Amino acid sequence: MKLDEQARVLVSPRYLAGRGDRLTDVLGPLIHLFGWSSAHDPETGHIAVSSPDGALLVNFSPSTPSAPWWTITHRNPFWRIAATRQTPLEALAGITQALPQLLGDTRHADRIPLTKRSVADIADLYGWITDAGSSTSPDGHCTVHHAASQPWRVEHSVHEGHEGFDTHWTVRSTGAVPVQLPAQFLTCLATPDPVERTLADVPYLARREARLTPLASHRSGLGAHVVHALGDLVTNREGQRR
Repeated sequence: MKLDEQARVLVSPRYLAGRGDRLTDVLGPLIHLFGWSSAHDPETGHIAVSSPDGALLVNFSPSTPSAPWWTITHRNPFWRIAATRQTPLEALAGITQALPQLLGDTRHADRIPLTKRSVADIADLYGWITDAGSSTSPDGHCTVHHAASQPWRVEHSVHEGHEGFDTHWTVRSTGAVPVQLPAQFLTCLATPDPVERTLADVPYLARREARLTPLASHRSGLGAHVVHALGDLVTNREGQRR
């Protein structure tokens, strides 16, 4: 079935889905639940959100495709996380929503659970391959480097060269990033739960590797896992008939 580019679809694995449009999930809780200050430049799209004590700053700068669109900076001790354009917003939200608790603000801890697992444990839970301080997704497209002696970083690409034909994204860190944050990121990235996208937002070459289910099927009231599984079943049957 050929889908319109503006059709809404469920996508998994999440790392293949592209950035998405859930910007409010990344910044909204900081502003509306925890009272962090924000500034927005309508001309450039730049948004800056800072903690009440000024210790943490989250910057969204959608200006240069090749430069990081996201930076999360802690002043003292200094550390920074930088993520490029196609980094899935759900995984970034896993980081930003954890920041207040790292600063001691536990007002909404019941609504924003933090994982107690390590990055290696999370990778093992979801069938990623771990070796010498790095974990790679089963399809080989996404690798998380988490050795204690090296900066945490994530690399993803479906196609090499020409910036992966829009499938390439990275997350890089500087300084002693709290171990909780890479764990939050991978928890939200590696889960098999699908994410919602407009088909046009899913990088073209990633569509061949990802599982796509029309969202119209999801409106039936079935859960996302069931709809996704049914989509696989239909696909497999069609393949057997050919």
